[in-house]
Amino acid sequence: MTRTRIAGIAGAVVLAGLAFQAGEYGTVDWLKLRRQLADERRAVRALEVELDSLARLARALETDPAAQERAAREQFGMIRKGEILYRLVPQVDPAPPLPR
Repeated sequence: MTRTRIAGIAGAVVLAGLAFQAGEYGTVDWLKLRRQLADERRAVRALEVELDSLARLARALETDPAAQERAAREQFGMIRKGEILYRLVPQVDPAPPLPR
């Protein structure tokens, strides 16, 4: 091989490497953006599932008497006439005395 041919091959390899790696939107940046896009799509899907669940809960609280009663009992401690409400409060350990 002649020097010219070796220089031409070396130049082609360098140009191919620059085309692959260099620039503002190189291949590495493109791969990173694809990964971020996939992550964001997964996050959007998870939020859509949560939104659907919350919409079902809101609809149930507006129309379903059993769901309304359950929410009133759980969140506000409401009871029916004749029932007794027991609340279990966790015991709080007193703070250790401060060193003097």
